[in-house]
Amino acid sequence: MNEFNDNQRRRKRPSIDGMLPGSSPQADRHPSLPGLSHSNEGARREIGNFKAADGFHPVSKPKIIQGAQSISRPSNLSESMRPQVRKAPPIKTTETIDLSLDAGARKPKKSFIQKLRHLSRKQKIIFGAVPALILAGFLLFNYLQISQVFKGGGGAIALQEGLDPSQLKGEGDGRINILLLGKGGEGHTAPDLTDTILVASIDPINNTGSLLSIPRDLYVDQNGSYTKINSVYANAKSASSAQGSDTNQAEEDGIKALEDMVSDKMGIPVHYHLMVDFEAFIQAIDTVGGIEIDVPENATVYETLYDHQAEQSYVLNVQQGVSSFDGKRALFYSRSRQTSARGDFDRTERQRLVILALKEKILSAGTFANPAKITGLLDSFGDNVRVNMTINEMLRLYEIGQKIDASNVASLGLADPPNQLVQTDNINGLSIVRPVAGLDDYDDIRSYVRNTLRDGFLASEDAKVLILNGTNRAGLAGEKAEELESFGYNIIGMDTAPTQNYTSTVLVSLRGDDKKFTKSYLETRLNVKAVDSLPDSNIAPGEADFVIILGNNETSNF
Repeated sequence: MNEFNDNQRRRKRPSIDGMLPGSSPQADRHPSLPGLSHSNEGARREIGNFKAADGFHPVSKPKIIQGAQSISRPSNLSESMRPQVRKAPPIKTTETIDLSLDAGARKPKKSFIQKLRHLSRKQKIIFGAVPALILAGFLLFNYLQISQVFKGGGGAIALQEGLDPSQLKGEGDGRINILLLGKGGEGHTAPDLTDTILVASIDPINNTGSLLSIPRDLYVDQNGSYTKINSVYANAKSASSAQGSDTNQAEEDGIKALEDMVSDKMGIPVHYHLMVDFEAFIQAIDTVGGIEIDVPENATVYETLYDHQAEQSYVLNVQQGVSSFDGKRALFYSRSRQTSARGDFDRTERQRLVILALKEKILSAGTFANPAKITGLLDSFGDNVRVNMTINEMLRLYEIGQKIDASNVASLGLADPPNQLVQTDNINGLSIVRPVAGLDDYDDIRSYVRNTLRDGFLASEDAKVLILNGTNRAGLAGEKAEELESFGYNIIGMDTAPTQNYTSTVLVSLRGDDKKFTKSYLETRLNVKAVDSLPDSNIAPGEADFVIILGNNETSNF
């Protein structure tokens, strides 16, 4: 059994394949909105102390000037560190240089650092007069920035190409799940509360993706004490610091605690995390030139908030239709909730709109092909972003994201009709969110999430599974079917086996290796090796790809 095995009873949920988006045009800023004062309209609410520094102090960066064949060096280098540069002689050639590639030639894949270090032939000509030492310094500067942000440590098997089924640990490995977290950061009120918690789930096999919002007020049990889920990271980080951990370790312990909580309550693995504070959020959106959102009627906002940075009121007026957002406006839009009919549930929907719009802008604007924008994003990230991806994993994810069309994106919430799985409640005067089924009953939520974010291999193969009860325990086939359906298996029938004397469960694979990933998952979950023939000629498999005959070993699990 794998670590995500959950043998509790679950209700049957329909399978809904998840879906990431396309492109959007250039966004314009709204200079007229900040600073407007409407003291009696909407609800006035503090967003955080925008005036305080967030601990990141960018240095000046080298700038490439094409045509002039020169590169300025970082101005913050001391005189002793600045290289003595001798002007390179001009390129002399009377021959025509052929930059074309043979029709059948194939470029070998390069990592991000290789792309930075190895210029194309055309670039070598353009920069032929550039002193090599200064160019190397520019590349090193960017490499150090990149290494600071993309530290690694996570891991999703589904990022690999040509994956072998033996590498799979269990259902969910056919997706890439990234926990997206937003906090105020240093200098803001309650800097470590993660008021934005989303799961970006990507299916690289079927080129779909989804954004799942998790209510910040979800009431959960953390080490024997109940708390809102937006406090889990802060509590664990504080506890780690109290035990003598350094700042970096305490941060990792806090994120790990929240990853584990989300994984347990939602029933899916978390492969990566991305923590962003307010400052990085604003700068990232400004760096790509803003975003545009086609605002639906239920996502409009008119609310008066307070801008600590400008020390004045800020009127957020977002009406239906295409609307442009700079970084600050996007932040206020993502955090506003006082005038929303459903409060935090409406806010999480707006957060998904912003994240999707930013993703569209990054892909459509060719950000990763523009060195200036890359440098700008890295500047905005600095110490304000934590992500446990490597550079190559990020590039692979970028490659996958380009294949996902806007029509294959799903925006999901646990309180969005018709799947209203959570509700607000009041416990001892505290407003909280809990599962509709009960305070600690997450079975329906896990089933919904697993089926909506269905494993990519299960969705692709969509194997038909027949379950037979080979014991005298009544109802065993139905219980097993309910369990497997909660993980996204396609159960086509349940029945009693011709005989009920099976000691151990038998898994029969009737399609050879045509459904090899489903076969691997079932072998892991049932803890058996599949056979290729039925043990009883009286069994009629029909159109089933797999037949499961439950043995007495299963009765102890229910």
